[in-house]
Amino acid sequence: MILIAVLFPWFSFFLRGRFLLGFICLILQITLIGWLPAAIWAVASHLDAKNKKRFRAVQSGY
Repeated sequence: MILIAVLFPWFSFFLRGRFLLGFICLILQITLIGWLPAAIWAVASHLDAKNKKRFRAVQSGY
């Protein structure tokens, strides 16, 4: 999933059901300068969602 987030940042948002963010990311990615920030944003968002899911699982265990 991280490889998809780096190569196709907008698609990683679409796969997670975040269509508005995916569209904004696609617009950012269209510009060559925006590719790097879009990729960083997609990877950071993916890791943040993964950490939030892990945190909720730990909290529900207590």
